[in-house]
Amino acid sequence: MDKDETSKKAAMTRREAMLAGVTASAAVLTASIAANAQEKAAAPKLVGKYLAVETGVDLYYEEAGEGPAIVFVPGWTLTTRVFEHQFAHFAATNRVISFDPRSHGRSTVTLQGNNYATHAQDLAALLDQLKVEKPVLVGWSAGALAAWHYVRNNGTDKLAGFVNIDMPPVGTTTEPGVWIEGGFKDLAGFFGGVQSQKGLRDVIVWYADNVMIQKDLTPEVTAWLLEQSNAVPALIAANLIADVSFANYLAEAKLVDSKIPSLHVAAEHWSAVAKPFIAANCPKSTFESFGGHMMFWEYPEKFNAILSKFVKKT
Repeated sequence: MDKDETSKKAAMTRREAMLAGVTASAAVLTASIAANAQEKAAAPKLVGKYLAVETGVDLYYEEAGEGPAIVFVPGWTLTTRVFEHQFAHFAATNRVISFDPRSHGRSTVTLQGNNYATHAQDLAALLDQLKVEKPVLVGWSAGALAAWHYVRNNGTDKLAGFVNIDMPPVGTTTEPGVWIEGGFKDLAGFFGGVQSQKGLRDVIVWYADNVMIQKDLTPEVTAWLLEQSNAVPALIAANLIADVSFANYLAEAKLVDSKIPSLHVAAEHWSAVAKPFIAANCPKSTFESFGGHMMFWEYPEKFNAILSKFVKKT
């Protein structure tokens, strides 16, 4: 074979390799698009409704599906939208409910009751008016404080199970070995950072990039989070941070552990302190740890599998 023929053959080989790579990439892209389309097609069409929890205060809520109830409580300044993957997955087998807490998202903004004790009363009113029987109550982040306060007020008899997603039951303490939300200096900085709407936006972007999401934070996800969070006035967001900082629901976490099935899912960065703390204080509970603060949204397949297994045991 002469030099020209060798060069032609090498060029053909490179072109064939490139063509094969393009074909493979196209196949992966096509499969990804098909999977996303299938998930969207399977997702329930959510139509939000409103429910009055007191005079002048209406909660926006969404529900889909039939069967044993799962109620998702969103965290600080966020809304039902963070549970989009859970609605898509569980509505096929369960009655799935979530809501925007007062002064959040599409619910009424009010100067009254912007604490997790009142959020718990609103949750109780929602469950009562929708005639929700024996739900698995799932609180994410500060939403778990409202869920624990519900237990403080009502006990565990009306619940089938309890799930805490990445929320320490203690806000802060100097006692060693306790899983806490943060030290006094950290929480004071957080509180000071949300004294204006711009400050609130800046904190959300920082928190999303450093705590919530493990992968690269895209402009689309940033805008999605800010759209939700920015509906909460900064004054109210700061008040809720103060509530988080001094909360102590360890007694309620222990009560839940002793009475009904309980699951704690913590972010990876908490695991070293959270796992031994839960083992010591809630020994009957199941503990899982992976991802960031929004692991249920970022890694829905893994989270939904864990929650499905738990729900089946309740």
